[in-house]
Amino acid sequence: MKNLKIYYISESYINYLRQFDKNVAYNKNTTRPYIGVVYTYNNYNYFAPLASPKPKHKNISSKAIDIFKIKDGELGVVNINNMIPTPIEELTEVLPTITDIKYKKMLEGQLTFLNNHKADLFKKITYFQNMYRKHHLSESILERCCNFILLEEKFGKYVEG
Repeated sequence: MKNLKIYYISESYINYLRQFDKNVAYNKNTTRPYIGVVYTYNNYNYFAPLASPKPKHKNISSKAIDIFKIKDGELGVVNINNMIPTPIEELTEVLPTITDIKYKKMLEGQLTFLNNHKADLFKKITYFQNMYRKHHLSESILERCCNFILLEEKFGKYVEG
């Protein structure tokens, strides 16, 4: 299994997807970039956004189906419910671009944890995707979840140009 990396996603691609799904997270320009990890699911390269650590992350249950806690929430979370299929051409690796030492150290900590637990992350992602595609998710989770099937269709149209 390949090592995960952390990426920025292009503003233009995020804006394109947001036309179709309000649950695609904003890029928020350079002040708070949309960052995530890339993996392949169902023959699509998916981008799963990370959230920086917040006190509330420690209180989220580890059993939450749509969130993957990084070091028990101490280093943030992966928002599985907001994954998006992404063309590789729309990604830029983050770590080489970071100059803020404290922020870079946090990102490196997140990445190290995710690579050490990627089998658990992928297992949770696969389970979530299967539950989504079988229509077995609660209404409250669906309300905050991206529409993966629609986004895969829009991904195809975007790539075709």
